[in-house]
Amino acid sequence: MNNLKVKIEIDPEVTGYEVTIKCAEVDSTVAGIQKLLSDSSSSVGQISFFKDDAEYFLPVSKILFFETDGGVIRAHTTNDEFEAKYKLYELEEKLPSYFTRVSKSTILNTHKVYSITKNLTGASKVEFQGTYKVVYCSRSYYKSLKDSLTP
Repeated sequence: MNNLKVKIEIDPEVTGYEVTIKCAEVDSTVAGIQKLLSDSSSSVGQISFFKDDAEYFLPVSKILFFETDGGVIRAHTTNDEFEAKYKLYELEEKLPSYFTRVSKSTILNTHKVYSITKNLTGASKVEFQGTYKVVYCSRSYYKSLKDSLTP
């Protein structure tokens, strides 16, 4: 990060935080700073989930993906599945930027992706390390997924 200057202005009238980045162009450094700020400002470190009669509190980093299943949002970990009391669009707003939508019914954790098998005519298969679970990325979300996986 050459010539990075940090300037902090304190204004008692301001509620919340505002970060402005001045740059000649958006390069990998600027994109990295933006991603870091976005992730650190995410209000969700863990979410409550439900299974049978119990409520579980899991860090979102343990979640492989969220999917809709008959109107119910399911959160999948490597070995388990839980019900979440949110809509997908609400999760999209709350989750850190390393979660990305890959279809109308699925949001996945890009930190957990092991491989993608591209399908030119349909949805591409996404696999996760250490589990049999897979999801499918629709063609319209494929480029966004690839962009979020590469630095």
